[in-house]
Amino acid sequence: MTPSRPYLVRAIYEWLVDNNATPYLLVDATQANVRVPTQHVKDGKIVLNIAPHAVKDLFIRNEGISFSARFGGVPMMVSAPMAAVAAIYARENGQGMFFDNAEEYANVEKVENVTVAEPVKPNLSVATENTDSEVSSENPERPKGRPTLSVVK
Repeated sequence: MTPSRPYLVRAIYEWLVDNNATPYLLVDATQANVRVPTQHVKDGKIVLNIAPHAVKDLFIRNEGISFSARFGGVPMMVSAPMAAVAAIYARENGQGMFFDNAEEYANVEKVENVTVAEPVKPNLSVATENTDSEVSSENPERPKGRPTLSVVK
C-alpha cells in the first residue's frame, strides 16, 4: 500500500488555507535529497511558510513537495522528499499533523550535509507580489509590513 503522508499533507494544507490559517511545513533537513536554504536550518530542521502568498509553483506530489520562495529577497527552489516532511500545521494555533518516520519511511537514508537550494532566475517581465517566505525554528512571528504589488506599464 502507498504511504498516506502525501494525501494527508495535501488535505491538511487545503484545510488550513480554506480556514485562512498560515500553513507551516516542518522539514527534516538531514534527509537525503532535501534542498533548503541552509542558513535557516536549526538542529537539522527547518520550518517553511507555504501559504499561497509566500510561495510560487507549490507542488505536493506523492514523492515530495517543491516550490519557489524568497529568502532574504533571493528567490530559491525548495524541495523535499515526502519522507523528510515531519509536520504541517497552522502558524496561528499549531493545529495540523505531525508525522512519525518510523514505519512508512523506515529505509530512507540520512545525510550529514544539506543540499543548498539554488537561486532561481527571476522573470522580470511579470510583476509579482512580495513573497518573502517566513522561516523559523520554533516560535514563528508574523512578517513586518504588508505585501505590496507593483504596477508595470
